[in-house]
Amino acid sequence: MSLRKTVCRSLLRVMGWSAQRHLDLPCKCVICLAPHTSNWDFIYGLLCYYAFYNHRPRFLMKKEWFFFPMGYLFRALGGIPTDRSHHSSLTDQIAESMDRNEFFRICITPEGTRSAVDEWKKGFYFIARKADVPIVLAYIDYEKKSCGLVKTMETSENMKSDLSKVRDFYSAISARYPEKFLLPVNM
Repeated sequence: MSLRKTVCRSLLRVMGWSAQRHLDLPCKCVICLAPHTSNWDFIYGLLCYYAFYNHRPRFLMKKEWFFFPMGYLFRALGGIPTDRSHHSSLTDQIAESMDRNEFFRICITPEGTRSAVDEWKKGFYFIARKADVPIVLAYIDYEKKSCGLVKTMETSENMKSDLSKVRDFYSAISARYPEKFLLPVNM
């Protein structure tokens, strides 16, 4: 076991958390991580990922966080700054990056924000479809103090059915701030 894995597992254990891994991740995938109601989600999510996997994941983060010196840190950790004020083809760009690279795992929070939203963004799904890669469902459960990457799902021709499965997976997960974690009614 690598030193990084040992350190991450130890940090989680010291904080009273457990990390679950029920699968080997494919070289290319979209990791759907929820709930996302706190900045702590980033820390627990990264510790959980590195407790099991050696390769650096990529993740989307609003560009405002990429100020000096934090920008260097977030880029080194795999961060991709996004500008929400411009409507761009970010899903196309990420899908193309997946096609060009032998190894590309990207973590996306479907809520797209730490605030309460009743409709999740579907970019994670569209990226997986365009790049023809699986979606890995990952969670952070504050009630159980558990996090994990536990389920892989392939997308199908039926987006509504696929997204219902995603919603159902997260229905039993407890957020740090439960009032900010709303399951979407219509996906």
